[in-house]
Amino acid sequence: MDVRVQEDAFDAGAELNAFGKGRTDIGAVVSFTGVVRDVADGLRAMEIEHYPGMTQAAITKIAQEAQDRWALSDVLVIHRYGTLTAGDQIMMVATASAHRAAAFEAADFLMDYLKSRAPFWKKETTGKGTNWVASKDEDEAALDRWT
Repeated sequence: MDVRVQEDAFDAGAELNAFGKGRTDIGAVVSFTGVVRDVADGLRAMEIEHYPGMTQAAITKIAQEAQDRWALSDVLVIHRYGTLTAGDQIMMVATASAHRAAAFEAADFLMDYLKSRAPFWKKETTGKGTNWVASKDEDEAALDRWT
């Protein structure tokens, strides 16, 4: 398992190639890369803040839960912080398992968690000013299927 909370950009293709390289015990690798999207008022910047020790521990805990729940062979989670702009990669999840269903479900679970529960605070600066991003009801509701 590899969980990274980092300011630096990452190369999703290189990460994915390294993640599955040399593995003969897996039948599926599923990955998702999140990208900062523009908003209606024109995104100038998204600032992502976090408490380093707390964030790393929280994401590691949920990654371990996914690994145990779906008997995954491996898990990769990368999440960035700092100032990002539209088009920047913000996060990546990759899961590996002997079977595709487990890899897909675990990746989906991790993405729902990262969207709703990971301890990050996001502030958007647009053409209309600056505001903190509030959680969305649909993101919270997505977690219900995992309980």
